[in-house]
Amino acid sequence: MPITVPVAENLATTASTPHPRDIRQTTLPNGLLVLTERMPYVRSVAMGVWIDCGSRDETPETNGISHFIEHMVFKGTTTRSAKDFAREIDAIGGNLDAFTGKETICFNIKVLDENVPAALDLLTDLVLHPTFAPDDIAKEQGVILEEIKIDEDSPDYLVHELFTQNFWKGDALGRPILGTAKTVSSFTQQIVLDEYARRFTPPNMVFSAAGNLDHEDFVAQVAQAFNSLSASSGEKIAKHAAPKAFPHITLKNKKSLEQVQFCLAMPSLPVSHSDRFGIHLLNSILGGGMSSRLFQSIREDRGLAYSIYSEMNPFRDTGSLAVYAGCAVDKTREVLALTLAEFTRMKTELVTDEELKRAKDQSKGNMVLGLESSGSRMSNLARQQMYHGRFYSVDDITAEIDCITAADVQRLAQQLLLSENMALTLLGNLGTLKIERGDLAC
Repeated sequence: MPITVPVAENLATTASTPHPRDIRQTTLPNGLLVLTERMPYVRSVAMGVWIDCGSRDETPETNGISHFIEHMVFKGTTTRSAKDFAREIDAIGGNLDAFTGKETICFNIKVLDENVPAALDLLTDLVLHPTFAPDDIAKEQGVILEEIKIDEDSPDYLVHELFTQNFWKGDALGRPILGTAKTVSSFTQQIVLDEYARRFTPPNMVFSAAGNLDHEDFVAQVAQAFNSLSASSGEKIAKHAAPKAFPHITLKNKKSLEQVQFCLAMPSLPVSHSDRFGIHLLNSILGGGMSSRLFQSIREDRGLAYSIYSEMNPFRDTGSLAVYAGCAVDKTREVLALTLAEFTRMKTELVTDEELKRAKDQSKGNMVLGLESSGSRMSNLARQQMYHGRFYSVDDITAEIDCITAADVQRLAQQLLLSENMALTLLGNLGTLKIERGDLAC
């Protein structure tokens, strides 16, 4: 029998949200976990099948296979062609999409509540019954090879890829999600079938949905749709140990570029770390918006860059904190020096009460605004389950954010902003520009 659990801590109305979060979960007899959030005040339903693995769960030889499978399921199933899918989704006014990340693959659809049965049928067919025809594999290899070329022609994408590949050198986390021309060209039907069978199993899947739905009725529909998925099919994919980070200085000359692409990064915290909200505030103050220190110092005060920001990339067992900028080659050293000066200031001086309050308000505002649609709620359910194994209410998160002090932010800065752990990647028409390890002292 299915096991249904109401997630009690999310059922209470809070002052931060206009409606209570009515979240429930049911484990089907075959082991598939179904999560729902009822939103009776909307007319839409978003649902997604989440695969709890991605490009970092690939071997060097199969690099890019997760993304390739994501593309291939749209090429046709045992009952529908790619054109059939396009016509049927348009006929119900829905949006069918998918994406692949380092740690997840997701197939999702959003429709009016009255079209849930049709949408569920489309999504289920897409995920469970792809044919992976050899002719389609050959065609899609050409498509993805062009996608790889597009990304390689994008300087800001390329500098991040160069950083990642050298930072987690030799590990799947450092390899590109799309794969390489060599690996993608090597995929055969058998490889695709084997990798699909390894990933698309109940232990590695979560089905999440949010919108104007009834949990029991929806679970019954999902159980019927996924009854062909056997409980004995496959095992949960083993997770590897956190990769070692390699501090490095990588200077890549590309004469065709007008700007130098600048990426300065260091190891950071995993996605579920107890200090995750503190590092979020540190990032916000450092370079997370137009009022941030880096934006004001480098763009507004000195006009050295158009684009300048910091960003976090947290994963299940590690992460990175990076500063990105695009600047003229003769301004690169100044941008680096100013960035390092802000690192030093974060470590030696407490952030002001005004900065801390602004960062907290920004974080809380972004969180609430990010939960206004059924699609964002659907994603939130799946991600919280996969990364935390529980659900945090808006009040839970707000309380944790409010508890963070300026001393906490300084402690994290002192812990993370270490010269010896930094990696600098520069891409552009560098000429005679040279950067040494001593230039990263802060």
